[in-house]
Amino acid sequence: MSTLKDTLTQATKDAMKARDKERLATLRLINAEIKRVEVDERIDLDDARILALLDKMTKQRRDSITQYEKAGRAELAAVEQAEIEVIQEFLPKQLTEEEISEIVASAVQSTGASGMADMGKVIAQVKPQVQGRADMGAVSKLVKARLA
Repeated sequence: MSTLKDTLTQATKDAMKARDKERLATLRLINAEIKRVEVDERIDLDDARILALLDKMTKQRRDSITQYEKAGRAELAAVEQAEIEVIQEFLPKQLTEEEISEIVASAVQSTGASGMADMGKVIAQVKPQVQGRADMGAVSKLVKARLA
């Protein structure tokens, strides 16, 4: 069992003992998603895959917040924001834009990328380095700006 999965399990137990309903609900969502993937694919997830899953869950909630705010549903947006905060506790520290730029510059140089046709190569090299620590949409914009 992965260490991140152990941490999530312990956090779930702690939330139960503390009777923290909102936190417990979010942790149960995370655990359910991990279990769903493990059952569907018949594998045990490692930390890297769990981080990718948490990253995806965060992105989904950000998209939901945007939709709720457009619809004038601030209370639902607040619930999604609270879930993001719980999920981010288990993600590594977020990279600054400057750190991401350095990683992108290094990847562009090492792949010899010269134009937009090489964007896939650059993203393939950058993604494992920033997974769970940066929004891939922002990374993609930086790569496009560098290659344009």
